[in-house]
Parts: sequence; C-alpha cells; structure tokens
Amino acid sequence: MAARVAATLGFHYLDSGSLYRLTALAANNAGVAWDDEAGVAAIAAGLPVVFEGGEVLLSGSAVGDAIRTEEISVGASKVAALPAVRAALLQRQRDFREAPGLVAEGRDMGSVVFPDAQLKVFLTASAEARADRRYKQLIEKGLPANMPHLLQDLRDRDARDSARSVAPLQKCADAELLDTTSLGIEESVAAILAWAGKTL
Repeated sequence: MAARVAATLGFHYLDSGSLYRLTALAANNAGVAWDDEAGVAAIAAGLPVVFEGGEVLLSGSAVGDAIRTEEISVGASKVAALPAVRAALLQRQRDFREAPGLVAEGRDMGSVVFPDAQLKVFLTASAEARADRRYKQLIEKGLPANMPHLLQDLRDRDARDSARSVAPLQKCADAELLDTTSLGIEESVAAILAWAGKTL
C-alpha cells in the first residue's frame, strides 16, 4: 500500500521494516546472536544495503525473499527491540526524506522517525487477517508457510512491540486510523490518497 501511494504521489519510498529485517539477516549471516545488542548495533551501523529498481541488495546480493521468511521476521522484531540498534538506524531512515516527498512505512515512523510528518496513518487489521495475507504472500513466493505459526508469531510480535521500552507500537494522537481488516488494497490506497489530498 505504501509503495503504491508513493508511486501515485511521485514520492520516494522507505520500507523501514526491511532495514530491521536486513539487520537480522546480516547478523545471522555473521554468526551474531540477535540478543547481542552491541554486536547487532555495529552491524546495523554499517549495513551494506542498497534499494534499487524494486530490489533489496545486501552486500550486492538480492535478498528480497530471504528477509521475508518467518525466521527473519522473528529476528527483525527481536533486534528492533534493542535501543542501540534503533539508534544506529534512526538517522539512516531520516536520510531517505528528499524532495518532493517521502512515504515511509514502519511501526514507529510517525511517533519517532518522522514526528513532524504532514500525514500520519496508523494501519491496523485483525491478527487473523494479517496472518492470512502473510500466508498468501509467502505461498506466492514459493516460501514455506504455516498458518498457526504465522498467527502466533504476529501476536507475539505485537505484544513485544507494544511493550518495548524504546519506540513502542502505538497510534499517535495526530494519526489517521485505517482498519484494513475488511478492505482491499485499492480501497486502502484510495483512503490514504484522500487524506493526502487534504494535507499536502
């Protein structure tokens, strides 16, 4: 949805979650445990990542599918709870903001990374709907997926992200709320663009 909104507006796009996924993958590849805060933060600070033509490159290799596995999703949530890792990635995310504008998606975009954003949208959906979407996404990519595990992982991640001491998952007071449980992508994008038209 965020990518479509960015393309329609002619804005730059940032999937902040991919940075945490990339950090988890790079740490895993380097043999650094996800709870080794200093080690993971060092990896995050020097992450050799490039977003190019719809591809995500880590050290020159395409890793778009690798960072979407269930294992790396869990790892991303774990490393995202580490204050030193979040600090290492904060300015890196802010550097993506360039003219004519940026659409950034992530769990702390409006609250921490871009608190002065002209439009903030808090997307939500039931855990069941999100697990179903994730399951279909993984199957379409030919990746293994288990619905009960996906649902439990999502619930665990929500609990972790809401309870973490740094940048907890929360709706900002000035954010628009969009519940996409019963909405398709086109309807959701249209709602966001309507808000954007009123604020930009």
